[in-house]
Amino acid sequence: MACMKLGSKPDVFHLDGQTWLCSSGLPSDVIIEVGELSFHLHKFPLLSRSGLLETLMGELSGGDENKCVLHLHDIPGGPRALLLVAKFCYGVKIELSASNIVSLRCAAEYMRMTEEHGEGNLIVQTENFLNEIFGNWTDSIKVLENCEEVLQQAEELHIVSRCINSLAMKACADPSLFSWPMAGQSARQSPEGTAFWNGICTTAKPHPLSEDWWYDDVCFLRLPLYRRLIQAVEMGGMKPDRIAGSLIHYAKRHLSLLCRQSSLQNGNRSAPGTTISVPSDADQRNLLEELVELLPDQKGVTPTNFLLRLLRTSMILHASPSCRENLEKRIGAQLDQAVLEDLLIPNMGYSVETLYDIDCIQRILDHFMLLDRDSTDCASNFVDEGQLMGGSHPLTPMTMVANLVDGYLAEVAPDVNLKLPKFQSLAAVIPEYARPLDDGIYRAIDIYLKAHPWLTDSEREQICRLMNCQKLSLEASTHAAQNERLPLRVIVQVLFFEQLRLRTSIAGWFFVSDNLGNSQNPSGNLTLARNEASIQTGTAQDQTIAVESMREKVSELEKECLNMREEIEKLVKTKGSWNAILKKLGFRVKSKSCEAKVSKKCINTKQSPPSTEPQMNGGKTQKNGEFEG
Repeated sequence: MACMKLGSKPDVFHLDGQTWLCSSGLPSDVIIEVGELSFHLHKFPLLSRSGLLETLMGELSGGDENKCVLHLHDIPGGPRALLLVAKFCYGVKIELSASNIVSLRCAAEYMRMTEEHGEGNLIVQTENFLNEIFGNWTDSIKVLENCEEVLQQAEELHIVSRCINSLAMKACADPSLFSWPMAGQSARQSPEGTAFWNGICTTAKPHPLSEDWWYDDVCFLRLPLYRRLIQAVEMGGMKPDRIAGSLIHYAKRHLSLLCRQSSLQNGNRSAPGTTISVPSDADQRNLLEELVELLPDQKGVTPTNFLLRLLRTSMILHASPSCRENLEKRIGAQLDQAVLEDLLIPNMGYSVETLYDIDCIQRILDHFMLLDRDSTDCASNFVDEGQLMGGSHPLTPMTMVANLVDGYLAEVAPDVNLKLPKFQSLAAVIPEYARPLDDGIYRAIDIYLKAHPWLTDSEREQICRLMNCQKLSLEASTHAAQNERLPLRVIVQVLFFEQLRLRTSIAGWFFVSDNLGNSQNPSGNLTLARNEASIQTGTAQDQTIAVESMREKVSELEKECLNMREEIEKLVKTKGSWNAILKKLGFRVKSKSCEAKVSKKCINTKQSPPSTEPQMNGGKTQKNGEFEG
């Protein structure tokens, strides 16, 4: 820490109870009272330096000079500042530092200690030292902290603004280009053991500093000064992500409710790892609202999980509606970057109906859809066979949000208090093209139907309209075809689309095989064709046999599909029992003899027997009758 020494005489002041005495050998002729302390001093040293004391003593010159008593209760810095001023007037040794320079500079201005009352007076001396301090990061931080004690006078003397501008310039600049010592960097060591001082070394380079090197230092500032510093670095051209990083660091330090682990335990009202008392809820609420206003507006600069934690904290502290709306809009703008766990916000309203705050997520999703509508081109509703069979899909922001919403619906679906309109409203916001596969929404619907068995048939059909049976994967279709919770109409649709998909797939394979069988070499090198004639003849015969066999199988499948369709129509018309329908459709459990036949067939064809349980993608199975998508 920088320091500056003034004066040369030894200290002659000592404290006797509540009185400061000067042992100069002469009787005191002036008493100055500041608060509960009194200073017994002499007129001549004071008059030669202070314009204020000269004026006040001149007004009292008509009375008894031996009883001159002055009251300076409003002097900046109080008794400590007046003691330093008195020592300066007497020429006693004093040391200026970042800890006392602000109050001493303000006290010198208050006492009017200008050059008119002596060359090298206290105002000039303190100003020179302040200018030296402003070149040092650590001392500037200390000075700005001490401005809180005499904030009004420091503002009038522009100490605060000069200090903030100095700090902002250093924070915005590249620290490797300058030599001011950072916090904790005043005496660094290189990997080779060479010492650094003020960033200067002749044998090695200083340690590289990350962009967040200044976060910890400014966290000790109170909110008004910290807000002004952030505004200054923003005006200085600092990157928004660095500003957001500092705000996150400051919020974690001062918002005790922000982190889940910071809840108060055993009535302890102190912040983790500190002895500082936690502010009241009103102070915390004001701090949160101020920090939200300072967050950069650029999309993606502030992490979505941090915004969601701020939103949850704002609900606990009952922040203003405008603050919550601001956070919801920010989250909605980058909802595709969120994770499911952070969206599970407990319901903290006065009328708690559901376990989680569904309405809040609905508003966030509406904000996302409003912004996405202006920035995203309309996607195609076409679904190819590769997608339905579990192929890869492009992860657009809308697709990511669709997966997120489907997962959220599956998490909130077990809540028995969740009404059907709310479930439908949240699911219906996602456009149909955003879901390449409807396995996620099918799983959420299945869980909801299981948790709400009292739904009528009409309501079951209504909620099933949220999914497209044509966009279910093979595994999901297999599960749905055996799902007793689904309406009969939905099961029939699933079977129909499975039949259509199978028929299309076989027809495509047949088309490719037919082209291979009829392919010839009509032109080209005749000599080469003759040389390969014998090989091609054998291959063509094999292909012809395979094609004929496939045609017979296709014909048999067409007959079976037609019979199946006729049986389904009859069963729907006659409203047969559920078990009869499943048996007719062939979904009854296989007998042991049937399983043995299947296993024997698989051995003959060198294939593994199929599992009797419906397997999902990557081993996803049926759990308690629910579809694990």
